Amino acid sequence: MALREQYRVTVFVGGVGGARLAYGLAQVLPPERLTIVVNVGDDFWHLGLKICPDSDTVMYTLSGRVDRAQGWGVEGESTHMLEALRTLDPDGGQTWFKLGDKDLATHLWRTHALSEGARLTEITDVLRQRLGMAHRLLPVTDDSVPTRVETVERGWLSFQEYFVRYRWQPTVRCLLYDGAERARVSPEVAAAIDESDALVFAPSNPWLSVAPMLAVGDLRARLMARAVPRVAMTPILGGAAVKGPAAKLMGELGYPVGAEAVAGFYGELLTGFVDDTRNPPFAAGGLDVLRADTLMSDDAARVRVARELLAWLENGGGA
Repeated sequence: MALREQYRVTVFVGGVGGARLAYGLAQVLPPERLTIVVNVGDDFWHLGLKICPDSDTVMYTLSGRVDRAQGWGVEGESTHMLEALRTLDPDGGQTWFKLGDKDLATHLWRTHALSEGARLTEITDVLRQRLGMAHRLLPVTDDSVPTRVETVERGWLSFQEYFVRYRWQPTVRCLLYDGAERARVSPEVAAAIDESDALVFAPSNPWLSVAPMLAVGDLRARLMARAVPRVAMTPILGGAAVKGPAAKLMGELGYPVGAEAVAGFYGELLTGFVDDTRNPPFAAGGLDVLRADTLMSDDAARVRVARELLAWLENGGGA
């Protein structure tokens, strides 16, 4: 594959699935031609620290520091601080969220920089460089847009309570992206969108990782205004999610579990869709569809998927 020299891609990611595609794209595209925009709906404050799980997962993955068995966190992590905290907090009210010692340094540095008045975008850029990540990583906004989850069993929960503390087992009634309508797309993200030759949505959870981004300010309108390929990759393979609660959540929100419902979630925002060969074909209307093996189980598969996606785009796919 020989992409034209200045072909530029912006990919929107959240969670482990998004980080895997971002990794593959980063092995194919040089830093000046790939921008990674990350969800901030998972961000929260814990023990006085600003924690940005999706940003950190991408940074650790692309810098080679990630715990490969988990897909998140830092390889070779220790938990001395957490163990000491459990002595002080035996009821577990503050220790349900795992903070590794190396990971803790990231949160401490971010929180200190915020207290000094730096923007989250600026802080993320410094962190990714110091951790050894070459490609640009941008939070979709500098504003706070926390995802809240209304559940049948426990009422309203913060996202991390739902996802981590209760292991996404409560039944979801609805989702709220708190403050999204007042939030502003960062200037850096706006510029990346305007300068891109293709806009890609990673196989992240549409409702938990992508929707919080699309709800921010005028992001959807900015994307719609670009006459370039706007494509998404399914997170549903063979009727199930590769990782996480996507399939469970779809059923709880009243959607049939399948790639067709994922494409329907994006609607007219998309010009193309990447579906997995394990899924039954569906009538995609005006969408251009690439059917491929999208399972990214190791680094080689992530690079393969990225190459197939880029080759399809370069040959006019997704238009």
